[in-house]
Amino acid sequence: MSKPSLRVDIAGVTLKNPVMTCSGTFGSGIEYAEFVDLNRLGAVVTKGVADHPWAGNPTPRICETASGMLNAIGLQNPGIDVFIERDMAFLKNYETPVIVNVCGHTEEEYLAVVERLADTDAALLEINVSCPNVREGGMAFGQDPAMLGRVTRAVKAKAKQPIIIKLSPNVTNIAEMARAAEANGADAVSLINTLLGMRIDIRRRTFMLANRTGGLSGPAVKPVALRMVYDCARAVKIPVIGMGGIATAEDALEFLIAGARGVAVGTANFYEPAATVRIIEGIEKYLIDNGIDDINEIIGSVRDL
Repeated sequence: MSKPSLRVDIAGVTLKNPVMTCSGTFGSGIEYAEFVDLNRLGAVVTKGVADHPWAGNPTPRICETASGMLNAIGLQNPGIDVFIERDMAFLKNYETPVIVNVCGHTEEEYLAVVERLADTDAALLEINVSCPNVREGGMAFGQDPAMLGRVTRAVKAKAKQPIIIKLSPNVTNIAEMARAAEANGADAVSLINTLLGMRIDIRRRTFMLANRTGGLSGPAVKPVALRMVYDCARAVKIPVIGMGGIATAEDALEFLIAGARGVAVGTANFYEPAATVRIIEGIEKYLIDNGIDDINEIIGSVRDL
């Protein structure tokens, strides 16, 4: 049997395989390039970038939990000017498509970044709607379907690249959010972002994070993420990119079989920088072992017992 095809299409962009990185866990690949060949990846998803530098939250802002970690980095980033000059220039050295994660506190901030990226080599834009909307008292853009729809429409009207809306899991009905994104012009959705969590130091009786709460990621969130990806894949016709606790090829395959067209690896990058390549190789072996010629045959193939 010849090698199976791992190619997938995300909003008109062909990826050599469905495995990419989660925003915020891989930088822009600069610090990982000595450990992993970026050309092996389906796509590199960059850390979130804003229209001006963000300092992020005070420290401590990371702590471990059972089967995962909490982070309250606060989307620290150098701003769009440095990002284009440094990060995009670095990524030009590779053939792998670049997905730029965009963040902002207001609709205007999102649009400023989107407009600056119009003439770059970014293949897709991932819009982080988990950012707090300062005009709405700090509620995340992705926690209200009307607000989500409004920012999606605005970004779609300005973007030169297809847009992916990165959904927050901290909602009552994730499928409703996916439908709102699709109805207002999103070309794809990605999920899940981190779940809101907390840890307390019982010896000092203090919060473990200076921000009190942080985003929970890692294997602990995978069952929740998998269910949400399945719900969204059934609710919309646009591609779904799944993430949340993916650490093995088996994890990634579960998301694909549930309906995801792409998968992103996050927390695993911190303790195994080459986890993405191992997962790609594991997916290919699964296809070979099961006599499957094309990865698209398994996408959304889950069935009842």
